[in-house]
Amino acid sequence: MSKTVSFITKNFGKYDVSSIGSYMECGGFDALKKAITLSGEEIATIVAAAKIKGRGGAAYDMGRKLAQAKSVIAEKKVVICNADEGEPCTFKDRMLLENDPFNLIESMIITGYTVDAEDGYIYLREEYCHLRPLLLNAIRQAKTYGFLGTNILGKGFNFEIHLYSGAGAYVCGEGTALIESIEGKAGRPRMKPPFIKQCGLYNRPTCVNNVESLSLLSHILLDDDKEYQTYGMGDSIGTKLISVAGNVKNPGVFEIPFGTTVREIVYDLAGGIDGDRPIRLLQFGGASGKIASSKILDTPYTYEDLKRSGVTVGSGAILVIDDRTSLIEFLQSTQEFFSHESCGQCTPCREGNRHMKLFLQKLADGTHTEKDITSMKKIAKLMAMSSLCGLGETAQSALVSAMNQFEDVFHVKSSEVQG
Repeated sequence: MSKTVSFITKNFGKYDVSSIGSYMECGGFDALKKAITLSGEEIATIVAAAKIKGRGGAAYDMGRKLAQAKSVIAEKKVVICNADEGEPCTFKDRMLLENDPFNLIESMIITGYTVDAEDGYIYLREEYCHLRPLLLNAIRQAKTYGFLGTNILGKGFNFEIHLYSGAGAYVCGEGTALIESIEGKAGRPRMKPPFIKQCGLYNRPTCVNNVESLSLLSHILLDDDKEYQTYGMGDSIGTKLISVAGNVKNPGVFEIPFGTTVREIVYDLAGGIDGDRPIRLLQFGGASGKIASSKILDTPYTYEDLKRSGVTVGSGAILVIDDRTSLIEFLQSTQEFFSHESCGQCTPCREGNRHMKLFLQKLADGTHTEKDITSMKKIAKLMAMSSLCGLGETAQSALVSAMNQFEDVFHVKSSEVQG
């Protein structure tokens, strides 16, 4: 039987989330007190040694990101917490916000200290509006206790946290679109370069991390016994919060050590499939993720093993679909989502999604040809290479991976007329 672990979730249920005093009784803000005895470079080195990859989907080395943000010379810098979490089937950040809000505030302050930022912004997705009072309360109490504001803990460090809410746009999960939204503009991605680490929010150097990445920071700083290093396997060190949903008996969020097999996740943790039906497919990393057949069940959940199997960790979501849903129906549903959420700014994404819709309808009608398949593969490649942001780059991921994993579904009968 696979077991969950409690590293980033160790505070869950241990304190009253509305009380900073309760948080401090279980060690709250000890990490900040330790952080201010170190330099920003030393903190970045500790994080790099823990081999933490960004938990937002890109898997960028967090220690490197902090070191790069620290190295930028500027009078005013910004730290942003991306709490948009708009990826379908992804809800692990919500668990951190609901169960450990003060830890996120503490970790943001530490990040600000590390990179010499004066302002922090939490960008909260519109659907999480019920969490605004909780976060505002945590920010207010942290300021009352001297952990926010001017001359924090007598270190001469000044830092404020601001809370912003999105308006339900999936594309605002992309860093530059998120920044445009905070600035009061339409949430559309920016051209790059310049990159946000040099010119981000209000043209200030900006360091963006998601909730899970940030929340790990305070725990890593207090991990003197290197507990985190005891979890995982290969190059995938530590633990990961995953959200499992779909046709499973017990959907939910689980903290697992890297190396747990997909089978253990689906059957031991999520309780198996409703009605013990066969699995049609599994999608990893949300709607933008690739899909796989049940052949992946015995694959260890690590960055490298999943990559070898043709999928990625992404946002940490696993969607399980049983045989009641056809592959074509699933792909059409995914495509409709991206067509709706595309900002329409760049041609590869805007037109690519339209062509995907036409192709999938032909596939559903059984009127597709080999020429259609060839054209769709070319369009998908163009989208991945030329789209302005990750939405267009990955909108075709499910379709392309389906073509590779389920060739029989796309087979053109010899009797069909080729276009």
